[in-house]
Amino acid sequence: MSSKDPIHLERRDAVAGLRLQSPSAGRNAGPIADIVVEVLPENARVLEIASGTGEHAVSICSKRPDLTWQNSDPDERSRQSQDGWREDLPNQLANSLAIDTTQQNWWSELQDYDAIYCANMIHIAPWEAALGLAKGAELLIGKGGTVILYGPFLEGEQTAESNLRFDMNLKTRNPSWGVRSLDSVKHIFADVGFTLSARIEMPAENRILIFSRT
Repeated sequence: MSSKDPIHLERRDAVAGLRLQSPSAGRNAGPIADIVVEVLPENARVLEIASGTGEHAVSICSKRPDLTWQNSDPDERSRQSQDGWREDLPNQLANSLAIDTTQQNWWSELQDYDAIYCANMIHIAPWEAALGLAKGAELLIGKGGTVILYGPFLEGEQTAESNLRFDMNLKTRNPSWGVRSLDSVKHIFADVGFTLSARIEMPAENRILIFSRT
């Protein structure tokens, strides 16, 4: 993922200091948090990949004071926003890290985590980003750990028409982007020891996928 590539598809407004606010995060952070807080174990250490504005972390951690959360993003302005939102929960949220899952050994200086959370990333990044995410999960998440993905997916004949249109739109912007096949995503995580344990339907034809390492 080149530093010149866009890292979001919408206008993000500055709200206070370095904090950015995302329209989509404003809509989906609450429903996502309601699911994620029920999935994560007590005192879980969570690595978020492609944290965007940082609003998801605040939404989830405000409901679970026991969580420790590590934001990350390849984009400097996004990391600044995440650190701005961190001021609300400084004991739970760590300073954001510059992580790009298309880079070799991006995981090499990280500790182990109980879970990885990634929302709305793999469709606006090359497929190598998803492959790198899975490889990192293999090395950072132990038995009983979890990977949580959120976003749109292609599901064969069950695919929503809106997601088919979105897929075509993304490919016109960048041929390496696109709404990913659920089967392909399941495959790359199965290859590194994770099983799809839950597929949860969300608003706007998005899904939460929960992968468990057993």
